[in-house]
Amino acid sequence: MTDTPQTAELWENSQGHLVPIDRVKPEDKLKDDVVRRLVSGAEALQGAMAAFKTTVFEETLATKQLILEKYGVNLGGSGGNMSLKSYDGKLEVRIAVNKTMDFGPEIDAAKRLIDECIASWTRGSNDNTRALINHAFQVDKKGALDTGRILGLQKLDMKDDEGKPDPKWARAMEAIHDAVRINGSATYVRFYRKDERTGDMKAVSLDIAKL
Repeated sequence: MTDTPQTAELWENSQGHLVPIDRVKPEDKLKDDVVRRLVSGAEALQGAMAAFKTTVFEETLATKQLILEKYGVNLGGSGGNMSLKSYDGKLEVRIAVNKTMDFGPEIDAAKRLIDECIASWTRGSNDNTRALINHAFQVDKKGALDTGRILGLQKLDMKDDEGKPDPKWARAMEAIHDAVRINGSATYVRFYRKDERTGDMKAVSLDIAKL
């Protein structure tokens, strides 16, 4: 996408007025020339990066498919997370798929079941447990639940007062599982080169602000 160039006789100003070129200040002509060249260069770079991104996804997925075919397995779908390294381990390409999610109405059932569990437990850790649960169910400024904190509850091995797995807690975790709704996903690609001095893998930044 490019702007319509100014005509030889008349230049359009920011208010949409046509101004005779001999009325345009030299410094404004200079700025106009610099801005147009740099934006044009940025747009060309943007197009090249978009084409490169397409190439990256095509080649990495094709590579993974060739490797899986050795074992008689088809890739299917977008391929998910993936990491490819050079033979010497000094270069790496990582593909990451980040899913966005929230919770359906089942999450209310999970919270109620969890509250009932805490109320039925008599051991002294109740207060700490309740604080942990309440923290997990806190909402942010937009009124949204933190999916990471709530899903983290599924890693807790909660038992009743007799030291047995609590069936009500198990139902609560099932409700959390059923409440998860995947809204979409975004695929990212990152490149790394090993720092010869530290041995760490350093990201190859494609963010112009970080160069």
